[in-house]
Amino acid sequence: MPAPVPILLCVRELHQGGCESDLTKLAIHIDRTRFEPHVASFYREGMRAGQLRAAGLEPVTFPVRSFRSLASLRNARAIAAYVRRHGIRLIQNFDVPTSVFVTAAARSTGALLLNSQLSYRSLVSRPYRWLLRLSDRLATALVVNCHAMRRHVVEDEGVPASRVHVCFNGIDTSLFHPRERRRRAELQGAPLAVGVVAALRPEKGLTDLIDAFARARLGDARLVIIGSGAMLPVLTARAEALGIAARALFVPATSEVPSWLRSIDVFALPSRSEALSNALMEAMACGCAPIASRVGGNPELVEDGANGCLFPAGDVDRLADCLAQLGRDAESREAFGRASAAIIEERFSLRAYVTRMEDLYATLLRL
Repeated sequence: MPAPVPILLCVRELHQGGCESDLTKLAIHIDRTRFEPHVASFYREGMRAGQLRAAGLEPVTFPVRSFRSLASLRNARAIAAYVRRHGIRLIQNFDVPTSVFVTAAARSTGALLLNSQLSYRSLVSRPYRWLLRLSDRLATALVVNCHAMRRHVVEDEGVPASRVHVCFNGIDTSLFHPRERRRRAELQGAPLAVGVVAALRPEKGLTDLIDAFARARLGDARLVIIGSGAMLPVLTARAEALGIAARALFVPATSEVPSWLRSIDVFALPSRSEALSNALMEAMACGCAPIASRVGGNPELVEDGANGCLFPAGDVDRLADCLAQLGRDAESREAFGRASAAIIEERFSLRAYVTRMEDLYATLLRL
């Protein structure tokens, strides 16, 4: 049997976020008789680092803090040396910083370069967008997680369609499942729980969710926002100003997401920009009834009226209507939750995601 092929999976940090989650799941579950995974990051610690170590994977750290310093040159040389020393044959970069820096650092090593594009480039600064377009030219191929993102990089960024591969995210349904749905102690007694899991950033549209929850007038229902980020003071102040602070619960980023999702009845994702949301998929897998903005890959997961509700991004009134409709219709909530869990189980499992990535690696490496 041939020896496993060494591959290097790179991300800026090993903490909360979809890119970090995708890398961690792939590194842990990839077939190690075929591939030998290495993990690199710019920052050493984070919630994902512990998960990787528990699986026998010790991440290597290249402490890149700036692209314009002597230290960055040393890190570039260290990355290239690591790739050569370990015989790395393929490098996958999971986010913008690594797509820019590692692609440039490793271009002379002979390793194939696969860059992930998992969000719209309108979210990045103009200099970064220019650097990403340069990295597109240096990369062997790009991988995206939904058809909407493929259209974006082909039509808006000019990447040849033949070099762009779709690989849908996958969810570990042994962790995220609808069995034993029950309220956590923090939500005991709530007749209805509306929630979201997201990094607290402007593009997630969380002020829209707070406004819509207040307008929906759902009685003693609770609103749960799970995640960390710089917008926390803005969001808590908004809830206070609207008179719903007593019914709004803000939970920092946590590893206990599955039990929180099994406590939530309606998962509402009001993003202004989104690719294929891991959080939305995890909520669906746990049997939540989903409400999502009609952006990016959300319509590839939620069919309006079939397994959830879609609304135009930024339309607070329509989001409030969706919350009111599902908040008062337990039968529809339960039906949407069952349908959503079945969709994840059938089409977006973790095994399916890992197999798709393994097949892509094999194709690129001509194994």
